[in-house]
Amino acid sequence: MNKAQAKRTKYTCYFTSFAMASVFGLPPILFSVFQSAYNISYTLLGTLVLINFCTQLGVDLIFSFFSKRFNIHKTIRIMPFITAFGLCVYAIIPTIFPNRAYVGLVIGTIIFSLAAGLNEVLTSPLIAALPSDTPDKDMSALHSIYGYGLTSVVVISTLFVKFVGKNYWNYLTLLWAILPIIAWILLMKSKLPEMSIGQVEKGKEKSKHRTVGLSLCVICIFLGACAENTMSNWISAFAEKALNIPKMYGDVFGMALFAVLLALTRTAYAKFGKNIFSVIAWSMFGSVLCYILAAVSPNAVVSLIACVALGICTSMLWPGTLILMEEKIPRVGVAAYALMAAGGDFGASFAPQLFGIIIDNVAVTDWAISMSNTFAVTPEQVGFKVGILVVTIFPILGLVVLGIMKKHFNKENKKSMLDGKALG
Repeated sequence: MNKAQAKRTKYTCYFTSFAMASVFGLPPILFSVFQSAYNISYTLLGTLVLINFCTQLGVDLIFSFFSKRFNIHKTIRIMPFITAFGLCVYAIIPTIFPNRAYVGLVIGTIIFSLAAGLNEVLTSPLIAALPSDTPDKDMSALHSIYGYGLTSVVVISTLFVKFVGKNYWNYLTLLWAILPIIAWILLMKSKLPEMSIGQVEKGKEKSKHRTVGLSLCVICIFLGACAENTMSNWISAFAEKALNIPKMYGDVFGMALFAVLLALTRTAYAKFGKNIFSVIAWSMFGSVLCYILAAVSPNAVVSLIACVALGICTSMLWPGTLILMEEKIPRVGVAAYALMAAGGDFGASFAPQLFGIIIDNVAVTDWAISMSNTFAVTPEQVGFKVGILVVTIFPILGLVVLGIMKKHFNKENKKSMLDGKALG
């Protein structure tokens, strides 16, 4: 593969990542639409997020154990088409069968989540396989493009719902299905590099160290995904329901700004970044502070600012852990990326669903009713605040895991240096 072909393939991957943002950015914008139009509860809305990421998790696990059974290039090329088909189902079935709207949303979610899972498993190792002088920066750029796509989806969708009308949400969904069709065409015409399937192993002891290191990376990406995706999936509803900010302003100055900061931070790392371990550690620490501030601040604007600031704090938790894995565990294959994606998707499904369950269950308690009378808020708002506080545990645990990782990799590095001297 020459440089021109590699460059074209890289930019095609970037556009594909941009196009896939609708899978994650559009549903949260439509949560309040679905609630009012189809009377869907917060728990069921959270379940849509759970279905999304659990489907991706299933794809991740399949590739972790059976990646050799797939034609990687054909799978990469077909995934945007599956995305477009899922978005069409998501839009059409609730329109034709409004009494079965939730069933249609579930079916559509499963279909486009299959493609999203394939995208997470295969696009990162595809970028890593391309010849490049700055592979870590290319990886960060790939994930930053997703942030710009998410921003575009949020802003355009919010303005569409506001000025065209929420009753036309299905047409909006069909419009977003056009982008993955374009990505499908571009991938069909792009030359793809050969990609390693499994990991390179050098003896039992080396394999054991790699397994422990990879397991720690999987736990780290799980906790980072919990921190990022809880806010990215619920910031729209949190701003509207808990902070009483009008939906349009909450989406634009909340969710969209969150996505902008997430993308800009990843772009900044792609250009200037170094010392990824410290970046992840400070990101976890900042996430703890932002979640606590968002939960306890009596001022709606301050709470929203804390939510938005999480776009900066959580931006490098997912891609940063991938970069860390590449640095500390070299020559990993598709299976390792699939396992990492599984950890991330599990976190991205578990935490938002937990958040929705907490809201529904706390809001009906006598304690929440008592708190609402004391502080002149609704029980629903109390549920949101409690949910935010509970989610704070994930970045706190992330800091603990990072401490364990540092000790493990330092020990491994010292052992490698001693082995090198012995051989010398």
